[in-house]
Amino acid sequence: MKNVILSVGSEFPEFKKTAVVSIEKGKEFYELSSEELKASGKWMVMFWWPKDFTFVCPTEIAEFNKHAQDFVDRDAILIGASTDSEFVHAAWRRDHEDLRDLKFPMLADTSKSLADELGILEANEKVAYRATYIVDPQGIVRWVSLYDLSVGRSVKEVLRVLDALQTDELCPCNWNKGEATLAV
Repeated sequence: MKNVILSVGSEFPEFKKTAVVSIEKGKEFYELSSEELKASGKWMVMFWWPKDFTFVCPTEIAEFNKHAQDFVDRDAILIGASTDSEFVHAAWRRDHEDLRDLKFPMLADTSKSLADELGILEANEKVAYRATYIVDPQGIVRWVSLYDLSVGRSVKEVLRVLDALQTDELCPCNWNKGEATLAV
């Protein structure tokens, strides 16, 4: 199988998926759609992990959660996603102390249709690679990062790139928010 990864400049695919937004009984699930996200006029950061109830994944999810307010401050909607079901997501949140109080939805792509459209399904197990997408308010992919199944990503780098993209200016290597951009 050859992955064709949706890349920079592409329109992010339309979707309507169930997400886990709480562990409170009766309030666990919410249907999230790309239409709703586009209508918000905000940036979207969607990060994917391979499987719930594993070892590297909760470290990343917990780190994104620690920085959830940083994404809000940047007018960005943060969404976590995997190909596990909403019921598995909810059970994992209830079971894992670091995931109980998440401040962002956990999207369930049980049909694997969105992961397939994004081109991020691992060939053998058909689980999502560790992919991160930054999508602008118009629904256009502005940044993609893809990691192997065994390597966790840097949330600070995702924030740094989001900051750079939001300047709409030329940003040099290792640029950080508050530093000078390049004049043309």
